[in-house]
Amino acid sequence: MPFKILLKATRSPETSPSTFKSRLEAHIALVKHLTGPDFPLSHRRSYIDRPTTPSSEGTYPTTVLLGQQSDFSFDSIAELTFEDEAAFERFQAKVREPEIARLIQEDEKGWSDRGKLGIVVLGETGHDNLPHQHYSASIIMTRYSMLPILRIIRKPPQWPLPRHSPLVHRVKPPIHSPATRHNASYSTTPHPQYQLPKYTPIDDTEYLDRYEPGGYHPIMIGDVLHSRYTIVDKLGYGGYSTVWLARDAKLDRYVALKVLISDTTCNEVRVLRELSTANTSVHHPGRDSIPVPLDEFTVTGPNGTHTCYTMLPARSNLREVSYSRLFPVDVARALCGRLVLGVAYLHSQGYVHGDIHLRNILSTLPTNLDNLSIEEFYTEYGNPEIYPITLFDGSTSTLSPNVPPKAVSTLFLAIYAGEFTLQDTRILLCDFGETFSPSVNPRLGEDCHTPMAFCPPEAIFEPKAPLSYSADMWSLATAIWEILGMQVVFSTDVPYDEVIAHWMDVLGPMPWEWFEKWDERGRFFDENGGYFGVDAGDAEVQAGGEADGGGGAAVGVDGEVGDAGL
Repeated sequence: MPFKILLKATRSPETSPSTFKSRLEAHIALVKHLTGPDFPLSHRRSYIDRPTTPSSEGTYPTTVLLGQQSDFSFDSIAELTFEDEAAFERFQAKVREPEIARLIQEDEKGWSDRGKLGIVVLGETGHDNLPHQHYSASIIMTRYSMLPILRIIRKPPQWPLPRHSPLVHRVKPPIHSPATRHNASYSTTPHPQYQLPKYTPIDDTEYLDRYEPGGYHPIMIGDVLHSRYTIVDKLGYGGYSTVWLARDAKLDRYVALKVLISDTTCNEVRVLRELSTANTSVHHPGRDSIPVPLDEFTVTGPNGTHTCYTMLPARSNLREVSYSRLFPVDVARALCGRLVLGVAYLHSQGYVHGDIHLRNILSTLPTNLDNLSIEEFYTEYGNPEIYPITLFDGSTSTLSPNVPPKAVSTLFLAIYAGEFTLQDTRILLCDFGETFSPSVNPRLGEDCHTPMAFCPPEAIFEPKAPLSYSADMWSLATAIWEILGMQVVFSTDVPYDEVIAHWMDVLGPMPWEWFEKWDERGRFFDENGGYFGVDAGDAEVQAGGEADGGGGAAVGVDGEVGDAGL
């Protein structure tokens, strides 16, 4: 049974809330490095909302809705989930090892008030008194437009579970890592068993240890690439690239400039070129949702040769703009329609995207951006946020030429969900690094890298079978749900067995040949297929119910949805 604790932490009086958050995020990364496999399954944290500048008394008061300021002297709360109590005890033993304890305590000096640290064990999760129901869902697509019709119906299990069904070996899914996860290189530490980062992590920047041969190309604001593109700000980053806003001196406009890690073949730009140059007799309405590559070139630096290409810049992704906010109803519907059409065009050209979720859906920028000079752009959107890069061990040694002297945080160009109008609903699908053609280069389920919350079940239960367009349909449905209701339908930060349980709780029984491969089913379902929750007391995530991000639905989607199970 999962074991959960609640932890509250408090900053030192001389530390600002923003500095505390940045240091705590880096501290958690350190603890994760030090504890390795003993780190908790999930570490969900929230920060008390405080102003960026202190009051006249030198404090950072929060907005108290009930109670007193003194009741909220702490600055963050975190819920840590372990596989069981024994796993928690292993973690405790690891952080108490003398060398690890010394490194942790040294890192906390100056910004954390360890004397006010509080930890408590969490018990069962409360639920409302609504009767529990099983649900099934299906997506009905028309042959040409693939417009989804979402319906939900209450439905009991279609098959009884045998009283003594044989267990089989557990089906291990692929590791679903965020796009920014990668293999790191580390410096020597006092204890050779533990690996520490070489550079001090900085919030909202790429993993700095990736500035090494074979990794990122070091770039600074003001650099000129290919004798043409002046770097203005940073738009984003991933495990295999950094993305910059640049001014094209030749065409006198702004572009998004993507710089890959060195010596990497670029599947994405090849796919985008084929999609943008496809010869179709009739213009497909979804074609406008596919980015068009403008230029492609290479740069050579201390870390190798890097493929670069440019596209029109876009705003932030829909996950960022929609966090804890709702799109207006007409906007949500328009976004879903454009997304479906974009995927329809992709499929009409013989491609599966392979990684559809809200972080890979961008809203477009206003067309008048090109009228601003670089100086006018900074006046409108602010100067780049730049931070010096330092060695993690605190030494003052000169930085390697493999790493830039300063790091740049990402620029937020977007407007928030509630401010969207119908004119803001033009979208661009992005990140075609996982895109493939089922007929030309088939991909097996075990090679699917879509995050678990959006991953199609066939990738888990049929790892040796080739994926097809239906894999996109599953991910597309989860994205539509999130756009409409501003919450994920399946939890994003729980062990994968709990996600599978959520599938069945929301959608109804899965095919028996899949179900019998899942040897953890007895933790969640009785012998008749009845769902009794996540280990009889942990949080449930149901359609239209509790989920990460919270919030209500923008439109009514809890009517009837299909008559088939998973």
